[in-house]
Amino acid sequence: MCILMAIDRFGRSIHYLRISLTDHCNLRCIYCMPEEQTFRPNAELMQDDEIALLTRLFASLGFNKIRLTGGEPTIRANIVEIVRTIARTPGIRTVSLTTNGLRLSKLAKPLANAGLRRVNISVDTLNPEKFQRLTRWGKVEELWDGILAAEAAGLTPVKLNAVIVRGYNEEDVVELARLTIDRPWQMRFIEMMPFAGVTDIQTGQVITADEIKERIEDSLGDLEVANSGKLDGEARLFRIPNARGDLGFISSVTAPFCSDCTRARLTADGRLRLCLLREKEVDLLTPLRAGASLDDLRAIILDGVWQKPWGHGLADGIIPLNRSMNEIGG
Repeated sequence: MCILMAIDRFGRSIHYLRISLTDHCNLRCIYCMPEEQTFRPNAELMQDDEIALLTRLFASLGFNKIRLTGGEPTIRANIVEIVRTIARTPGIRTVSLTTNGLRLSKLAKPLANAGLRRVNISVDTLNPEKFQRLTRWGKVEELWDGILAAEAAGLTPVKLNAVIVRGYNEEDVVELARLTIDRPWQMRFIEMMPFAGVTDIQTGQVITADEIKERIEDSLGDLEVANSGKLDGEARLFRIPNARGDLGFISSVTAPFCSDCTRARLTADGRLRLCLLREKEVDLLTPLRAGASLDDLRAIILDGVWQKPWGHGLADGIIPLNRSMNEIGG
């Protein structure tokens, strides 16, 4: 039975942990990192047993929802066994994964069998040339095969994430929205957020969620409010009339949802990050490797969560520059 609970100073119960398994990636998306990006040596990243131990610690503090992220989590060695271990941790109710989808055609079924419940897959465009321009290295055919494999494996509802970059893929939002007409998928449009590495693109080529929604409605008609107007995680949901799936709009920049935030992040190098868009972090891996007791580590986590900021500072021009997106995990 959980005695201690992770509560921040604003009274929010923090119970959702996003664990980055690696900062490495098999793509080089223009809004995420430069093409010549270098990555941390594996020895600096959390090892399998350290991920398992920290997961148990967080579960003992009331964390019950885990999302695995990267970089690209599916390129992590032993990803299936990592999922299996986390899914079997007492107190963990759901394990999900954010991925670029390129390896799901092979991994979707083994991951589902290991206890993975759902995936979010990055789909910024279905145009092969634009896809390669955005990702630099990717093939859209591999992505599509991964989406279908995830659905076939029961990793549903399938959620598709599109980061919209002005000058690259804003013309594609209608085609992406149409995916939900005949399929029970959720297509989510995400405002680009600024981080280190490619900040010029991230700040200069933002297209807002309202602009995206307007583009879709100009082509497909007025959208209906879905989910009774309530947020689904961080997405405000709408639906094309008579469509099987939903459209989600994530307005992290223009309409933040900080008051409802229940999330914390564990970076691949073992640091607890309490807000995606704030630089403050709490080092867990160093004391763990130095022999800190479980009670000491719990105290560090609880103190870190207590200091979680209310929200980001983008409106005041405060941009987190200590990490690029692939180092945080989204």
